[in-house]
Amino acid sequence: MDQTKRPLLIPPEFANYAEHHGVFDMYKRLLEQLIITKPADPVAYLIDLLKRENDDVPQIVILGPPAAGKRSIAKLICAKTRAAHLTMENLIGDAELDLREKAEDCINSQKAVPTELWSKIIEQRMQLFDCVKKGWVMEGFPQTREQALALQEKGIYPKHCVVLESPDTVLIERASGKRIDPKTGDVYHTTFNWPSNAEIQSRLEEATGCTEEEMITKLIVYHRHIDAILRCYDKVLKKVNADQPKADVFAQVFTFVCSQLRSNTPHTPRVVLLGPTGSGKAVQAALLASKYNLVNVSCGQLIKQAIADETKTGQAAKSYVQKKIMVPDSLVLNILKDRLGQLDCVTRGWVLHGYPVTREQAEQLEKEGLVPNRTFFLDVPNDSVLERLTQRYTDPITGERYHLLYNPPRTQDVKDRLQRHGKDNDDDVRKRLAQYHAYAEELSDFYVDGQHINADQDPHTVFETLESMIVEPLPKRLQ
Repeated sequence: MDQTKRPLLIPPEFANYAEHHGVFDMYKRLLEQLIITKPADPVAYLIDLLKRENDDVPQIVILGPPAAGKRSIAKLICAKTRAAHLTMENLIGDAELDLREKAEDCINSQKAVPTELWSKIIEQRMQLFDCVKKGWVMEGFPQTREQALALQEKGIYPKHCVVLESPDTVLIERASGKRIDPKTGDVYHTTFNWPSNAEIQSRLEEATGCTEEEMITKLIVYHRHIDAILRCYDKVLKKVNADQPKADVFAQVFTFVCSQLRSNTPHTPRVVLLGPTGSGKAVQAALLASKYNLVNVSCGQLIKQAIADETKTGQAAKSYVQKKIMVPDSLVLNILKDRLGQLDCVTRGWVLHGYPVTREQAEQLEKEGLVPNRTFFLDVPNDSVLERLTQRYTDPITGERYHLLYNPPRTQDVKDRLQRHGKDNDDDVRKRLAQYHAYAEELSDFYVDGQHINADQDPHTVFETLESMIVEPLPKRLQ
């Protein structure tokens, strides 16, 4: 960065590198683990943490009353994410010999396994390769607030906590039809999930502890503890109605576990708005720039400004503009580089519209390090675009803009003197629409994380959608 030159230009690679590698989140994670673990050799411990290829793995807790479907949902999530499935049974089974024997002694004597013993068993299990490398889904635990706090003291805190809810009467009815495969441990139901395999049907057994009296006792215990548990996870919590088809429950749960929590990482929006002519890109860019203090970068306005300022690139582009010929991509890219590299764009962020139009332009933009972290496609049907553009007029005296359908002039005198822009006739609008749709699919393929938004609605409704996707992190793509 050369501080002797004006305007001050900052290489865009700085912010791109920090965002791509999650530098700020990495600092936060390392400090958290250092404080929690308190290793004897902090430097060696931090180096070991940095050697891990991926720390962004699922860490999910699934809670709910008995017969709510926790195991079915947990298995579906594990199949989708390849995470380790942790249950109270297999946690004890996978524990070291001395811990396993202590836990089994408590179970055999019909005593509750001590919280301290549970935390040791789970802490040990979390250090195994599958949990570290692929993540984990813990089903039905913790069962008390004391257990939840003990896990937090060990640094075990989920990224997502799902609570399956259903009326007690439904749960009691479900439990009566529950069947267990003694060979595999899989859970089935006489009404909702009956196996098609005759061999499996023949060996199914009634689940123990599922009589009406036993279920009422379990539900009383569950309701006694659940509110206190949820207060420990209120920042990562999602309640899902389990009294609906399993596919619908799983869809809601999976959508939630794909979401990411908002972090304290410094976030500089770099937004690209794409869409056909008349989709409202300029309006949305102005709203975003006004609310979030972003730099509103219109490609067309930049070219006009460069010509007015008589810069080298502006003088080179002037002849093309005068002849009504498309300005070459190389000139447009140079103008954009100069603007987006300036201090205000790098520090405040920017919202770009009018560019790129083709996949080649998008690739050139990326090669120069001008990578957007949010890309939005404003989708509007052609009929709506024609209605928007061919019906808009301008008052030549006041400069005020009108639309014959949505914002008509109040007097006949104003209506008589209205003028329509030459490019807003039916044929020209159709040509511009055809040009956009010729490259729209290629752009969509290039910007795989681009969000498609229905822009055929009130501008402020569209803005609220854009705003929510800029403020909140984008969903993860889980396997």
